[in-house]
Amino acid sequence: MSRRRLLGRGAAGAALTIVPSSVLAAKRKKRGKPAPLPPGERLNIAGIGLGACGLGNLEKCIGHNVVALCDVDWGLSAVAMKRFGKAAKYRDFRKMLDREKSIDAVVVATPDHTHAVITAEVMRRGKHVYTEMPLAHDVWEVRQLVKIAAETGVTTQMGNERHSGPTIRRACEMVWGGGLGPIRNIHCWTNRPLWPQGNVKTGTPVAATEDLAWDLWLGPAPKRSYSPAYHPYRWRGWVDFGTGALGAMGCHVMDGPFWAMKLAEAASFSVQAESTGLGAGTYPAASTVRYRFPARGQAPPLTIIWYDGGRRCPLPKGFPNVRGLGSNGSIFIGEKCSMTFGGITAGTHAGQAGPRTIPEFANVTPVNKSFKRIPPVRDRYGWQTGSRHIQEWLTACQARKQPCSSFDQAGPLTEMVLLGNVALQAGKPITWDCKAMKVTNAPNANAFIRREYRPGWTL
Repeated sequence: MSRRRLLGRGAAGAALTIVPSSVLAAKRKKRGKPAPLPPGERLNIAGIGLGACGLGNLEKCIGHNVVALCDVDWGLSAVAMKRFGKAAKYRDFRKMLDREKSIDAVVVATPDHTHAVITAEVMRRGKHVYTEMPLAHDVWEVRQLVKIAAETGVTTQMGNERHSGPTIRRACEMVWGGGLGPIRNIHCWTNRPLWPQGNVKTGTPVAATEDLAWDLWLGPAPKRSYSPAYHPYRWRGWVDFGTGALGAMGCHVMDGPFWAMKLAEAASFSVQAESTGLGAGTYPAASTVRYRFPARGQAPPLTIIWYDGGRRCPLPKGFPNVRGLGSNGSIFIGEKCSMTFGGITAGTHAGQAGPRTIPEFANVTPVNKSFKRIPPVRDRYGWQTGSRHIQEWLTACQARKQPCSSFDQAGPLTEMVLLGNVALQAGKPITWDCKAMKVTNAPNANAFIRREYRPGWTL
């Protein structure tokens, strides 16, 4: 069967025949390296945005064909260009999509401000897409991407890798099992920003290098001269380009609380932000953001408190003296006991450190027996930790199904996270109506829900 016929089959039929590509590759290991998949099982992959993250994602597409590469900075992307030397090379993603008709799926790892325009175009061309988190730069873009994904039916995945891991599922099990008791507060923190935010100066504008197509890098953002204060990497702290510490890590750290507490079902909630102050066009150096959700069925009202820029949450009663708060993590405060998830050992990321109850002796008492375990993704598919999220997406592409963090799942999480930035920019508490997609108590804050694109760019 040809690859085209395989990809065109209905989901029901494909589900009976598709085996995860990583499993097939593992069976063909030769000298410790997986052999290429048979031609009929390979997807043709393109990468847009080829920095460290983009290159890493492409390297996890084990066994498939990387046929095209696109980056506006050929100096920064030189390593990826060399690594996949046979792939066609482009600066403009639109030209790549016009010319490379064989592309089946695209991995997007560009700066936040171009996620939406690229991802939307990829989906409209009928290509499957994997987009790094946060899914988009603003709330309106998130809603549009979810809508386009539903209309086109392509397979989508947001790059919050820990969503496919076993530890986040275990954390959800412990909440759903009832052993923690009612939960009214969850604390989440990150050590970001690791880039300049707050009182940042652009300095004297300089000419961009010949390797960098600066106007393409700007994309839909307002036109301005190049400065090393923006690119590379430092774009994260600028409102026009990045989403700050909150956008950079919120979809990782708050993913567990959002999923475990079933917050996608919330009809409305409020957000209040306090910070060191926004700079001239940049996010604050440090902030604290409170998301307040009303009672949901039998669940009591819930407050999620986010800390960044070196701020940390108070330690709950019974927290072990030998432990401290690591770089990124969360603490669920329950009436019976509390639970840490990620970030309790220095240097860990949210999700890498599995959930533990507080006091820790609760892990071996009957309270833990009420946590009903479900099979983790790793046990079902056997994927390696580093490539699990990408491999799940690739397998879903082959089967014409949706993976665990498809846009309909990732969209509401991203929307909640980005509303924290809306509250920061508005300078006042906001109340969000999910169905109407608007701030109801402070109309002026709605100006931050959707940004204006530079002429020549549309979604």
